Amino acid sequence: MLKHISAIAAVFILNLGFASASVAATPRSTWVENEIYQYNHPFASQLPQELATKMQKMTASPFAFYRGTADIFYRDMQTLPGSAFVNSSTRAIWLEGDMHLQNLGGMRDSNDNNVFDTTDFDEGYLGPYVWDLRRMAVSILLAAKENGLSSSDGQDIVRNFLDAYLNKMSDFKGTNDELSYRLQQSNTNGVFKDLIQQAAAKSRSSLLNKYTLLNSSSNRVFQTTSELQPVSSSTYSDITGAMSSYIASISSSKRYSNSYYTLKDIRLKLGSGTGSLGKYRYYLLIEGPTSATDDDRILEIKQEASSAVAIAVPGLLPSSVYGNHQGARVTIATKAMLSNTDPLVGYTTVSGIPFMLHEKSPYQMDFDYTLLTTKSKFMDAMGYAGKVVAKNHAISDQDYDASIVPESVDKQVTDITSGNKAVFFDEIVNFALDYATQVEYDYTSFVNAYNSGVTLY
Repeated sequence: MLKHISAIAAVFILNLGFASASVAATPRSTWVENEIYQYNHPFASQLPQELATKMQKMTASPFAFYRGTADIFYRDMQTLPGSAFVNSSTRAIWLEGDMHLQNLGGMRDSNDNNVFDTTDFDEGYLGPYVWDLRRMAVSILLAAKENGLSSSDGQDIVRNFLDAYLNKMSDFKGTNDELSYRLQQSNTNGVFKDLIQQAAAKSRSSLLNKYTLLNSSSNRVFQTTSELQPVSSSTYSDITGAMSSYIASISSSKRYSNSYYTLKDIRLKLGSGTGSLGKYRYYLLIEGPTSATDDDRILEIKQEASSAVAIAVPGLLPSSVYGNHQGARVTIATKAMLSNTDPLVGYTTVSGIPFMLHEKSPYQMDFDYTLLTTKSKFMDAMGYAGKVVAKNHAISDQDYDASIVPESVDKQVTDITSGNKAVFFDEIVNFALDYATQVEYDYTSFVNAYNSGVTLY
């Protein structure tokens, strides 16, 4: 498998399905097929058509496959060697957990700042800070190759991402600057500035027009489309009954009057994302601040399961922190790593299944990595990405909740890498090179299985 591995570690990796430590990335088709099946099969009985969509999406490219298989990454993190730059203070910090280029985007925060930030915390969990960096570094190499850039260019881009991360961590050390730091139009340029501007130009009316309409009684309801499907009366009733516990999950300081959350309509949302396909996702139309129809809000309610990160470090985040409720875990992770968090973030249980809720914001734009067609564009963008990840890690330490992460992560990371940046960069880049090659092997194994009709869920 990886060439930067000790002989002792190779024994464990052999059990994972890797051929040997003495060779680079190696095909492990049977293992990949089994892992994909085991991870996805629990959801096959509820939304098999969504899992079919997931598998089809994952055939598009190694990057698309990587995006949909965080479980494989953390199965490997369980046994691959750790980092020389992780100590007891940095082995259990808040991770975004599924750090890749398409979990970044433009948005508007609750203080009406138009910003660039992280958009998805479904896999939020504790772990070594380098795991977010490793996962992003691999995604950079895969996307750069897909965009036609050379391997050496990809490595330079990863180094720029890491350099921006460490420099911003150093800036945060000894200050509280991370608590107010944000990337916005005034301190960005290139594709990220464009993305922030595009998000800022969006409107609530355009979102409502996209998904809803006024019926004959002048009430706003969802449209029915291939993406938005009606739900059964029992599901409608179950979700309606779960709203009170959702409202109670929101801190009293951010809670609106009960009328704000009045449920007006529900649809099953199909086809969103990649990794989460197969889990239930609904759109809920709620009243919003007034009884007028032009300020209604759309909530996205997503089924949550155990974080993929927990595959590698089970129990590292005590279940008592999130009441053993996976929706609560995602809610806490979101609040920990974002500033001015959406006040509609919360969680509930529907028919025994944990869900996380947040607003389907009119002002969010997903990041399109295919726009990074030159090295300079990619370098520039990943410099900003490094700053975003640094901010995520720095504000979610003792600044958020010292009972979960008792350290100053910005201080610890800065101190442990100080004077050794080149070695740190080499360690992450070498890992990413080897692992990106392994992803390409795994992708080929997956596509062959998919085309051969192997049961993958």
